[in-house]
Amino acid sequence: MDNEIHAINVIFTEFYYWVTVVFMYLIHVGFCMYEVGASRRKNLKHTLMKNTMLIPLVSITFYLFSWWIYFAWSNGPFITGGVVDAPFATPWSELMSTHMGGPPVSSALTPDDTAAWARINGVFWAAFLLFSWTVASIVSGACIERIKSGAFWILAVLIGSFTWIIDAAWGWSPVGWMVQLLGYHDAYASGVIHAIGGGFALGIVINLGPRIGKFAPDGTARDLPPHNVWLVTIGLFLILTGFWAFYVACNVPLFDVQTGDGVFWSSTNIYLTPTTTSAITFNFIMSMSGGFMGGYWISKGDPFWTYSGYLAGIIAASSGNDLYHPIQAFIIGIIGAIFAYKMHYFMERKFKIDDPVGACAVHGYTGWLGVVIAGFMLWGYPSSQDPTFARISPWGNFIGAWIMWGVLGFMPAYIVSRILKGFGLLRVPKRVELMGLDFADDLAYDTAVAEVLESERAEARAAGYIK
Repeated sequence: MDNEIHAINVIFTEFYYWVTVVFMYLIHVGFCMYEVGASRRKNLKHTLMKNTMLIPLVSITFYLFSWWIYFAWSNGPFITGGVVDAPFATPWSELMSTHMGGPPVSSALTPDDTAAWARINGVFWAAFLLFSWTVASIVSGACIERIKSGAFWILAVLIGSFTWIIDAAWGWSPVGWMVQLLGYHDAYASGVIHAIGGGFALGIVINLGPRIGKFAPDGTARDLPPHNVWLVTIGLFLILTGFWAFYVACNVPLFDVQTGDGVFWSSTNIYLTPTTTSAITFNFIMSMSGGFMGGYWISKGDPFWTYSGYLAGIIAASSGNDLYHPIQAFIIGIIGAIFAYKMHYFMERKFKIDDPVGACAVHGYTGWLGVVIAGFMLWGYPSSQDPTFARISPWGNFIGAWIMWGVLGFMPAYIVSRILKGFGLLRVPKRVELMGLDFADDLAYDTAVAEVLESERAEARAAGYIK
């Protein structure tokens, strides 16, 4: 970078994403605390390690192939074009390691653009990696206290490093085919992260089944309270803190939004259309406030649903929070919290869905709703810098919401978890679940000792030493 102003912009952008990644890590810290708090004492270690070990597993697979998928599959592929050449995103690329420059990324980019991309590749990759951890953690909470760790880790890699990054390539890229053809708009990931995560969780818990004792013989749902409500509360507040950073990470801090002519510089959303950090700050806080109030009202002051309500409120508004008026964000936040609460208990009563943390409703159903609402509220707005792309519309976002929740969320989770279930690999044995997943190793040791003792007794009886 031989231009000082350009170098300052590039290094600022690199530092900007690095800071957001650090703060977004609080999302994962919050999820770990939240899930451990929501679990019963006999399952704490298992719950913690299940969610902790997805970090290295998803990180490694995300490095090996997911970053390439994001750029290479934006056309489907073979919907609006073929596989895009993305050599800079392959694990053997110079730009996926320590470097101070690199080969041209694309013939369409200027030398300055190439230098900028070379510099920020690692921190931009890390921001998306944190998103992938988040979507896998959404799934984790719905499965606590009965899923085998190995089964969960297979499913975490499936969504975190494969199906999620496909949906990002399709609907969370300025050139994704869903943006081109449907005018899909989901600026802060109501669908791209939350709907797919909640849909994926639902596909698993249907096959996983409810925890032992969750439902009475007559089908009435029993309350299995968390062992530590304060840990749940702190975890949810940490998720809120990281969620704020997530919003900022979904923006590009400085970009020439007027087709590269140097006339109009602005921060942008993920689609490279203008927004401001002030706009998303207004709307984040207002949708959060609406969610808090909606959750408190509908649950009659229940702490769990008051805090879950803020999360549902933000998720419901996230799809359009780059463009909403703050009062719109506030009202949508209220609607999201009430919708999540109602859907959670409807699915529990009607279909006997056991979701201990409400992930299917708070993230999945509410994320789906948020995408649909944005299609109506932002009808006619440009979806991209490219004037030939479809504009935002109700039908485009409605189709997109089902692709995110159903095609890339529910379906692959249901199929893979069904296969795991068929091989006996999905759920822990009943005796392990009753004793507690933290004691599975102790139980296996005790069982082995008992078998040896019984064998010795049989030999002694056969020899006539004992009766």
